[in-house]
Amino acid sequence: MMEKLKTYFQNGLSGTALKMIALVLMVFDHIHYFFSFTGLVPEWFSMLGRLSAPLFLFCMVEGFSHTHNRKKYFLKIYLISVFMNGLLFFMQFGGILRRPDGFFPMNGMMTAFTILIVMFQGIDWLGQKRWAKGMAALFLPIVWPILANLLILILPKLETPTALVAYTVLPIWNSNPDASLPIIITGVLLYLFRKKRKVQVCVFSAFTFLYFFVCVWHFASALPGFAWSQMFTQYYEWYGVIAGLLMLCYNGERGSGHQKFFYVFYPAHIYLLYAISWGVYLLLN
Repeated sequence: MMEKLKTYFQNGLSGTALKMIALVLMVFDHIHYFFSFTGLVPEWFSMLGRLSAPLFLFCMVEGFSHTHNRKKYFLKIYLISVFMNGLLFFMQFGGILRRPDGFFPMNGMMTAFTILIVMFQGIDWLGQKRWAKGMAALFLPIVWPILANLLILILPKLETPTALVAYTVLPIWNSNPDASLPIIITGVLLYLFRKKRKVQVCVFSAFTFLYFFVCVWHFASALPGFAWSQMFTQYYEWYGVIAGLLMLCYNGERGSGHQKFFYVFYPAHIYLLYAISWGVYLLLN
């Protein structure tokens, strides 16, 4: 195991090494997410997990930029997103497969990836002066949630089918931290500056700190009982800025890949941890 770790850090970090680091940090985060109700999982598990999403976004930018088949690359992520979000829809609105305490997994990184790939392609089309396709691919994913809400307001009877569509075949960014607008903006910034690594990391770090620290502090400080220490113990999403250091270690090499492993691992570990947490909850109650 130690020999493998040494090879990951020799001459910088490959794409596979970065994804493995992100994966391990994600698992820590999700252990806290699923088992925090026990009171036994320390908060630092989730703090470590703040680096995971930025690293996965960075790797996805590199993967999309260098893949030989963008349609196939998109389709794999899209199908996983449709499956997971379809299940999420029935959990959230149908109450199906919810843990007895009402908890259900809200993970939505595949939603963000699906949206971002479309926007990345739009950016490239604009660079090729294919204005209509480029503008549509770049901006429709941003305004789609607004259009969906307007449709529901005008035709309330379409609320359920519109929501189902928005959760599955035409995914939208939403209030879920994994698929929120800041995540989308982060992905777009990483893609726009992908050819200048230091600039890319600086822009990523600046946006992450300004949004998740400065803006969050501005609003949180107005809450009763707010203490400065909460920016390090409660509102710690900004810890993701540390991922920039690992991005700078990227050596530009793909590494051993393991694409199928990563595609399978994400949904598999979500539902496995969820099932285990369900069992633990029943044992404790």
